[in-house]
Amino acid sequence: MFDYKQPYVLDPEAPADRLDAKRPPVDNGLEVVDPARYYSREFMDKEWKHLWPRVWLLAGVTADVPEAGDYFRFDHGHESIIVVRQEDGGLKAFFNVCSHRGNPIALNEHGSVAKFTCPFHAWKFCIDGKLDCITDEQSFHPQLVAHRPGLTEVRCDSIGGLVFVNIDGKAPELSEWIGLPEGYLENYRIDEMHVVRHMRTEWLANWKTGADAFYETYHLPHIHPQTQGVMEDYSQYDLYPNGFQRMIVPICTKSHRVEDQDSVDVGLQYMMMEAGMNPAEFKGTAKDVRPAVQQAKRERAKRLGLAHYDRFTDSQLTDSWATGIFPNTQIGLHPEGVFIMRFVPHPTDPERFYYDNMTMVRYVEDPNYSVPGWMGLPKDTDVTGATRPAVESYSAGQRADLGEVLNQDVDLVEAVQRGVKSRGFRGPLWSEQEMRLRHYHREIDRYLNGEK
Repeated sequence: MFDYKQPYVLDPEAPADRLDAKRPPVDNGLEVVDPARYYSREFMDKEWKHLWPRVWLLAGVTADVPEAGDYFRFDHGHESIIVVRQEDGGLKAFFNVCSHRGNPIALNEHGSVAKFTCPFHAWKFCIDGKLDCITDEQSFHPQLVAHRPGLTEVRCDSIGGLVFVNIDGKAPELSEWIGLPEGYLENYRIDEMHVVRHMRTEWLANWKTGADAFYETYHLPHIHPQTQGVMEDYSQYDLYPNGFQRMIVPICTKSHRVEDQDSVDVGLQYMMMEAGMNPAEFKGTAKDVRPAVQQAKRERAKRLGLAHYDRFTDSQLTDSWATGIFPNTQIGLHPEGVFIMRFVPHPTDPERFYYDNMTMVRYVEDPNYSVPGWMGLPKDTDVTGATRPAVESYSAGQRADLGEVLNQDVDLVEAVQRGVKSRGFRGPLWSEQEMRLRHYHREIDRYLNGEK
């Protein structure tokens, strides 16, 4: 059982140096935070001033910029940033504004250019940000443009196939700021995956209300009862420096709340088929499914020549390693693919945010090799990586098909947002199953209070 004095541990025998080993506890206190942080415009303004410019923000993935001149646009609040692959293979980022009048130079979400051309007056900029051409330059006083005003660069770095930007340029080096063990992200080789679906939906809630709902599994048996036959809602929670955290969610197993722990139900059969198994030939009970799936995946990886599987623990082959990238990102990590969720604040309204999610797949020519079904990929999705799909965008009130579980979360999050403003609500009472929430909220407060 999950005891506040002794949190759940997936594998008590795991050696301390193994990635799935339980992390030592972190004392974040028991303070009940002011619920105004979920709706106050003053709190939102503090975040814009003291948090967002000072941290590393996940801007995108390297898979979207494979060749020189390839770029993607990253919009965050009042800022728009372009990340572009350079001729030398490196990455550079720039504020998406022309140095002439401030017009955006990149209107598309993704693209490839030899030069950026401002659509207002056709000033041209090289992919390294240098000014290439001023339309009718002779009409400018020479002193005004003598410095050849190029694009303003934004600090940019990448790790494990993920691209980050730091707006004020003053954050520690990315390698120091990432509060995860060495090799944690790199082992998944996200840089060898490609985006097969990208959705952006507007939710009527604060971005932290959204993140809170995805940073715990305490709500699973109540909001998502259909998961009980294939997923244990007791998860291992681990806290890392700089607000980073994770939960390891056991999958291919029944919740301890299910009375029948033996029958191999439809959900488990489906997961066996995902691993290339034939459920009709399986002789074990439900308790035997998880190790059997892990073994089947190892055998399949060996057959397909996927040598990097040797670096994964058994847990990584079946379970969801839901890893929180401070301040506003969670990544569901699997060897077959990853599910990236960003909770992007609205520029002006503290009670709106954009749920931006990308599904990435490692394409393997095997009909049974796919990302887990919970990611909700439509059956007709092109997983070959031949084309980068356009972003599917939905405004508030438009119903997007996010999959059964995520659709339930939309309704939940928006209901919670209404409740946190009630005079009867005095602040969240976080259990040890919600320790990730306390951890990242405490880190937010460090920035807002001047501790960082």
